[in-house]
Amino acid sequence: MPKDETPFDELLETLKKVAGLLQDAEVPFLLGGGLAVWARGGPETVHDIDLMLRQPDAERALQVLAAAGLRTEEPPEGWLYKAFDGDVLVDLIFEPSGQPIEDSAFECAEELNVNAVPLQVMALEDVFVTKLTALREHELDYESVVQMARPVREQVDWDVVRARTEKSPFAHAFFTLVEELGIVD
Repeated sequence: MPKDETPFDELLETLKKVAGLLQDAEVPFLLGGGLAVWARGGPETVHDIDLMLRQPDAERALQVLAAAGLRTEEPPEGWLYKAFDGDVLVDLIFEPSGQPIEDSAFECAEELNVNAVPLQVMALEDVFVTKLTALREHELDYESVVQMARPVREQVDWDVVRARTEKSPFAHAFFTLVEELGIVD
């Protein structure tokens, strides 16, 4: 397995551990990224766990996880914190692509049982907006976002995603690709 990949069962074990710690500490968070898509029938992810939080809550989450023995980092990017449970990476994201996580993301979230743990899971529209607005000229990972879109395509309001990403030429390219592949109308 490549260095940046983690066995899926290890991701789920860390998710259960971290979610329990944050829930016990009453730190509100949303499950985002690939695991939010997987929770609704998408593909397994092998990269990391994305938790979406308001910035003050992300700071508290970092403290809770550090107190529990996870190795933590405050990277220079300024929009996320990182915690490591062994080799498993947990991203504590509070401002993806310059868009702060706000109350509206929590209002649109849905409670789902994820690996037998009830979690607030980010709305699919929000997940795809964050994925598409993160695409850059030197970070064009259409493969993963297309793989995520195919199995959940009927659960997503693509008009909302298109409207919220209309200023991104990379999102335009994504929509051209998924339309040509017959994934999105």
